[in-house]
Amino acid sequence: MLPPRIYLASRSPRRRELLHQIGIAFDTLLFRAPPREDADVNEDVLPGEEPVDYVVRVARAKAQGGWTRLAWRSLVPHPVLSADTTIDLDGEIIGKPVDTADAAAILHRLAGRTHRVLTAIAMADGQRIEHLLSVSEVRFGELSEEQIQRYIATGEPMDKAGAYGIQGRAGAFVAEIRGSYTGIVGLPLHDTAQLLRSFDYPV
Repeated sequence: MLPPRIYLASRSPRRRELLHQIGIAFDTLLFRAPPREDADVNEDVLPGEEPVDYVVRVARAKAQGGWTRLAWRSLVPHPVLSADTTIDLDGEIIGKPVDTADAAAILHRLAGRTHRVLTAIAMADGQRIEHLLSVSEVRFGELSEEQIQRYIATGEPMDKAGAYGIQGRAGAFVAEIRGSYTGIVGLPLHDTAQLLRSFDYPV
């Protein structure tokens, strides 16, 4: 008997690795990439939008958008799991850097301070959409200009919220975390298992 499957509506290799880690059978469901994003999964921050509201809205839009695309593409229907991660620094949303100068500016702001990592996960099956929110705190040690530039030269910061990946070389920057390590990476596994079980997926 084949195991139940889901779709993962994410390009993130880190999220794929984490789902594999807990034995989830899934297929990847992709949206159009920038600069031709699909309008129904718009990741632009709305005026006055709070970080928690933003990350939940985007995760839910990705789950619903993924389910809609199953019909468009005549794919076998399975529940769609999505996730979105952002950095909250003093109430400001810190997304992915636009270039290396932006990455350096972000890392200078995070150095020696504590920020929140917000990861919302959502699941849709055509009948309902549910979501959960993981909130973690990360404290960076002080960073020198040389450390920041050496890290940027690796290319690692450029596709990550907050311009760093805790599972990569930036792990050396992190003095302390409170919350879900996998949530900081991009997919909180405890919450993900809870959400999957609520859709009758055995975990």
